[in-house]
Amino acid sequence: MSTTEQQRPITIAILAMGGEGGGVLAEWIVDVAEHAGYIAQMTSVPGVAQRTGATNYYVELFPKTGAKSNTRAPVLGLTPVAGDVDIVIASELMEAGRAVQRGLVTPDKTTFIVSTNRVYAMTEKIALADGRVDSGELLEACKSAAKRIIHGDMAQLAEATNSVISAVLFGALAGSKALPMQRMAFEAAIHRGGVGVKESVAAFSAGFAAAEGAPSVVQVPAQTKVISPALAPVLAEADGFGDPARMYVHAGIERLADYQDLDYAREYLAKLKPIAEIDKLHGGGGRLLAETARELALGMAYEDTVRVAELKIRPSRFARVRAEVQAADGQIIEIAEFLHPRVQEIADTLPEGLGRWLLDTPWARRLVERFTTKGRVVKTSSIRGFLQLYFVAALKPTRRRSLRFAAEHKFLSEWLRTIETVAATNVALATEIATTRTLVKGYSDTHERGKARYETLMQMLPQIMETADPAATLARLRKAALTDDTGAALTAAIKELRPISQAAE
Repeated sequence: MSTTEQQRPITIAILAMGGEGGGVLAEWIVDVAEHAGYIAQMTSVPGVAQRTGATNYYVELFPKTGAKSNTRAPVLGLTPVAGDVDIVIASELMEAGRAVQRGLVTPDKTTFIVSTNRVYAMTEKIALADGRVDSGELLEACKSAAKRIIHGDMAQLAEATNSVISAVLFGALAGSKALPMQRMAFEAAIHRGGVGVKESVAAFSAGFAAAEGAPSVVQVPAQTKVISPALAPVLAEADGFGDPARMYVHAGIERLADYQDLDYAREYLAKLKPIAEIDKLHGGGGRLLAETARELALGMAYEDTVRVAELKIRPSRFARVRAEVQAADGQIIEIAEFLHPRVQEIADTLPEGLGRWLLDTPWARRLVERFTTKGRVVKTSSIRGFLQLYFVAALKPTRRRSLRFAAEHKFLSEWLRTIETVAATNVALATEIATTRTLVKGYSDTHERGKARYETLMQMLPQIMETADPAATLARLRKAALTDDTGAALTAAIKELRPISQAAE
């Protein structure tokens, strides 16, 4: 048997997302290996756009001393094979979970380097309720699957060193001693790259220390919240609310002042005062006020075309994008926005009368639909694209006269009246009604579907109030409404409720 047949390559899988430098990390590994006398091969497989361009990189390293000089170079693999990967590096916890699910991580051989930061998957984002996977359970699964695991928030270390996560992961790889090269060999690869060397070396050192279990010497600068002087008196007024509502009221005031203006924040506070009195009078313990404050702020700050446009052209957003892609001073970047407004959303932005006319006039609606059939790509980094969204954002002062504003505030007024009426006899049920507004979220079909389910539950209130525990009944129905997109779970829960109600009669 030849030496080549006796030895096997070192196999490394890297799971990273767009903008994290996964390709650079793979190239650094190839570079350090080749300078250490290894034959190296790297391949990459692009992932899905919903994970911001998630890509899997695969590297195989084979020592030149293991290949005879009079034979051909060893044939290296192109993709990782389940159960045969020595080192797996994941830039985010869900990507680590995917590696475990694919069988790339095994307890007999794999060194697993995991960053515990989270970038939520599309399935987590589109869930009707809280669809987030439990991070603790994910990490425990990773620990159980690997022979050895090195984990920590590598993204935080990258932020603290003004670098990208790939440099931190490279340092963690060096610190793991899973490869037979010395630290200086890894650092030399960074220097040979010649780009962002100072920051990358600092991030590498932080990752190396983390792998060795040493406390990190870098810290993320604390963010100081700047409160507008005009907003301070309104926030001071909110201090009169007790816990646990105070936190939600403060957040609601700041959100709504930013969303519209200071008067809008004062209007929010005025709507909450009757609820606070009812909560105190009927012994709600602050929970009724807290739930109402949270949901009212979300309802008043509904997402519309004006809000979307405003957020996309803010200077802070351009600064954040430049920081995320590590753009150098003077370097030009382009930002493309994918927009697809429907006729309904356009009508919602118009003054109430004009918006209703557009929706109720067939020829006008067909004319607008001709221009909204397909989505559009708007480059906000260009003058033309920026001005398009600037014009939409400039409609903010007219929002109070819009069709959507009238519809949303009519809905919120009815919701608040229902809470006040029910709280007089059953404060626990009123609290559940406040929470049930969470069904109404998002935009387009999602918003319409959620609103329809909310209205279904409100129409059933008389029937719900006849049950032994109305608050628990409504909570159960709300949970069923959030279970699936089809509404099958809610339909089944309603059918189960009706026989009980009929039996009580």
